[in-house]
Formats: sequence, structure tokens, C-alpha cells
Amino acid sequence: MNDPDTDSTLCTREGVTMPRLLYGTAWKKARTAALVEQALRAGFRGLDTAGQPRHYAEAGVGAGIAAAFAAGLTREALYVQTKFTPPAGQDPATIPYDPAAAPAAQVRQSFARSLANLGLAHVDGLLLHSPLPSPALEEVWTAMEGLVEHGGTRLLGISNCYDVHVLEALCQRARVKPSVLQNRFHARTRFDDEIRAFCRRHDIVYQSFWTLTANPRILDHARVRALARRYGRTSPQILFRYLTQIGVVPLTGTTSLTHMQEDLAIFDFALTLDEQAGLAPLFR
Repeated sequence: MNDPDTDSTLCTREGVTMPRLLYGTAWKKARTAALVEQALRAGFRGLDTAGQPRHYAEAGVGAGIAAAFAAGLTREALYVQTKFTPPAGQDPATIPYDPAAAPAAQVRQSFARSLANLGLAHVDGLLLHSPLPSPALEEVWTAMEGLVEHGGTRLLGISNCYDVHVLEALCQRARVKPSVLQNRFHARTRFDDEIRAFCRRHDIVYQSFWTLTANPRILDHARVRALARRYGRTSPQILFRYLTQIGVVPLTGTTSLTHMQEDLAIFDFALTLDEQAGLAPLFR
């Protein structure tokens, strides 16, 4: 197995080592185990999944992890995060907890199922898959805090939160503050410029998903293509490298071994400050 270089990781405020590029496991269905194993063998050391059978085959993620462990990967070298998905985001036929239970019980049931699926004693991160109205949000977050306190997860986060005021209120109320925000990264939300600024001020790691799919205009922009030629790289590599250098942790869900290897190779080069400044206007 390949070892990532030091520039490919960051340290959260809890002291958790997180790769600056994560492998996303959504939508892979029966191929999940093989693709997760392939990603880990290629050198990925961070996985994103969810307790949401509608879009994630979490047991397949666990099978891929087990195969990588059998090949010599250690648990300490791997960052794994999963999510609690509220009932509205679930397929009623496959929901991994009792939908009639109280929200706190749903969190505990879902998390227990996730640990069993993954074959792990703990995860590194647990995210709330989407915000909830009060008082359900407070009840769910309190239950998630309990999982931190009992060693089930090392940090908490939230996904699909595009209102900075919701994030700010959560930070003010929570005993265990969110350490991760994971959002779709695209122009319709102005690339979350206000939310990302809030995250920087509060030491919250901003993770981006659908980073390539949602941004064909940027990938085809003349400045990005010029940098790709200058460095002998692809446009996706330039975009991913730019984001990692400004503090964003992208997810990539590629099923191509070649693209996995190209994605991991972004840490073999670095854009200059001037080059970063030249790309910044594309994200406004």
C-alpha cells in the first residue's frame, strides 16, 4: 500500500488526522466493496459513507476496509466518517432504524448499524446528513454528542447546510461543536463563500462533494487549462489541488483506477500564490 505524504493530511482541532482528499462511496451499490478496496490500495486513506441504504452500500464499505486490513493497512492509518440520515432522506423500505422511535434513539440505532456494517469499533467522524428543525435538531445533536463522549466517534459534523445562520446557531448551542461541514460545491450557492469564511474563523473543516460534476465551466476555463498544460496535469487535478491549498477537503467518487491515481497525485505539485490568486475569481 502507498503512504500519503505529509501535505496530504490536516489535523482537526481534536487532533484527528484527516486526509485532504476523501474517497466518496455513494451510488456504488454492488461494486462498493471492490471499489473501496481498490481506492485504499491506490493510496486513499479517508472514506466518506452514510447510514443511508438508499444511496450507500455501507456493508460494502466495511468489506472493502476488511480486505485492505488483510493486505496490511492499519486502523490508525485510516480516517472513516459516516452520517446519520434523518427519515426524510431515507427509503422507507430500507431505513436502518425504527422510524417511529424518538430522534435520539434513531441516532443510536443508526450508529450501531453503521459500526456493524463497517466492522469497526469506532469511526473518526459522524455527520448529520442534513439540518433538522427544532427541537429535533437539538435532540439529534445531543445524541451525537453522547457518541463522542462514549468513544464511538472522535468528531461531529453536518452536511447539506447552506445557511450560515443555521451553522452559527448550532455552534453556539452545541457542547461538542461541529468540526466538519460537507456541502455541494457549486456556483448556485456562490461556492459557499460566506459559509467557508465562517468555517475558517471557527476551525471547521469544509468538505466539498460533487466538486467536479457541478463545475464543468471551471474545469474548461482557460486559466485552468493553461495551468494543466504548465504542470502536465489534468483540469480536475488543477481544481482539486487549488481547493486543497485554500483549505477545502474535496470528495472524489471516481470508479476509475487511473483517475484515483491522478487524484492522489495532486500532492506531488503545488500551485504558486500567484496562480492561486489567478483562479480565485472563478469562485465568486
